[in-house]
Amino acid sequence: MSTYAEAGRHWRATIADAQAGDRRALDELVAGWLPLVYNIVGRALNGHADVDDVVQETMLRAVDNLGSLRDPDSFRSWLVAIAVRQIRDRARRRTPQRLAESVPSGEAADFAELTVLRLQLEGQRREVAEAARWLDDEDRHLLSLWWLEVAGELTRRELAAAVGISRQHAAVRVQRVKERLEVSRGIVRALDGACSDLRGLTARWNGRPDSVWRKRLARHIRGCGYCGDARESVVPAERLLVGIALVPVPAGFTISLALGGKTAAAATGTASVGWSAKVLTALTKPAVAVTAGATLAAGGAYVVVQTPDDPPARAAVVPTTASVAAAPSSPGPSPSRSGAPSPSPSASASERGTDRYGSVVDAVDRAPDPDTPPAALPERPASGVTSTGGAHATMNHRGDGVTLSGRGYVLVRWQISPQYRSGALAMPSWTGLKGKLFHVASGGGRRMDDPVSATDTTATGMGSAATGYIVLPSGTQQMWQNEYFYLAGSVTLTVNERGADYGLNVFPTTFDAVEKDVTSGPGQGAGRYGLVRDTGEDDTPVPQYVTRETPADPATVPQASRV
Repeated sequence: MSTYAEAGRHWRATIADAQAGDRRALDELVAGWLPLVYNIVGRALNGHADVDDVVQETMLRAVDNLGSLRDPDSFRSWLVAIAVRQIRDRARRRTPQRLAESVPSGEAADFAELTVLRLQLEGQRREVAEAARWLDDEDRHLLSLWWLEVAGELTRRELAAAVGISRQHAAVRVQRVKERLEVSRGIVRALDGACSDLRGLTARWNGRPDSVWRKRLARHIRGCGYCGDARESVVPAERLLVGIALVPVPAGFTISLALGGKTAAAATGTASVGWSAKVLTALTKPAVAVTAGATLAAGGAYVVVQTPDDPPARAAVVPTTASVAAAPSSPGPSPSRSGAPSPSPSASASERGTDRYGSVVDAVDRAPDPDTPPAALPERPASGVTSTGGAHATMNHRGDGVTLSGRGYVLVRWQISPQYRSGALAMPSWTGLKGKLFHVASGGGRRMDDPVSATDTTATGMGSAATGYIVLPSGTQQMWQNEYFYLAGSVTLTVNERGADYGLNVFPTTFDAVEKDVTSGPGQGAGRYGLVRDTGEDDTPVPQYVTRETPADPATVPQASRV
């Protein structure tokens, strides 16, 4: 796929074709999604011999109920929920004692070992993978989903939906798992060390991680000056897991689908996946309406989420929009001596006799001098903006979003946390625009690329040598702490976090509040004056990453705005 959006369209079309009875589409669907299911189940069961059976049952149920899936965009969430349900069903069917006795030591492939070997992990990444062995079953089940969330394969919304809890509850449970994982990482480090007391303590240990020995070893580490001495900086697990690929499905791994007494085998790495006559017959009739079976398979609720694809490509900056009006190319706004963007050289609306809206798009600009007051801010008519997130919406995870409606001003405040994860930043996007949206001003006392202090010019507003840096996509308009927009209509803002950690706080606000912020310069205790971008006309810049379309995954919105 050349772009993230094209990949999303491809999967939606493939799902629709499979529902209509297209056997090749069904083959491609199963082959494409088998690695995700294999990784979820493999990590949850730590490579137990039952992995094959649970993966097989998951794919069987997905294929058998595909015709009842109403919205192709919810396919990934639906499939993950099926996998989690099969893991839980398997746990209910088998007692811990039977699980321990059913597989002799060494017979099943340890998934932590597979992760290390197949992904060639080293150092602290290897340590995280091996630490997963020390978690209890329930924690490892959640870790299997959180690992994929951090790696960019799932969203927090999908994780919560799969487990059947709210996102707030999911955040609490994930935090607890992270804490236990850090304890387990300490155990892995200690066992690699040369502590004589620890060797004596583990003399009778059979080498198989369990909760009893985890507690014993953790207690020793807390009281041991040697084992508890951190000899290197410990990087948070979420930073280590960013961008780690899925563990490849083993060569020769097969799924045998036994339906109605007929069995067919689907081998990975081939395009010839066979399906039973019962399944093919069921899929020859197009799905028209959702059935009870679909909602049951999805844990009792439908959740519309993002489609699975590769990370969004970094588009080169396109200073003009891709809208139907063929406006002449012009450079992005650059600050004039007044602190306002230079006006577009294109003809005025009255000269052209057409609406210019959308002909000017934010592009890279130069930071105005901190002591330069901004231009006057034109006041636009405002009756108020409502937000689905309330007066103060906080969005911290990929897939979080709010829909804004009305006529008035909106503040989007950036909260970037490079100390948790640094690196590349996937920008948020505005989708489903109805009406008009302008980027009217920037404030907050600092631009994100401003130095943190006059004495440390190597540290920027986005981080420091100690906490890491944020990398913007090439051609992205530099953000300020506070970004102000004017909306006349409705639009949805979505966080596309995939890499560096960031959060957005969204407030409906007023003209007076915007003006006060951008005019609070160094003399009023702020780091710099703000920047006014609004001309009062339709040539005011629109935000980057804005579209009137509603893609399945908002991260697919091109950098060049489409309005």
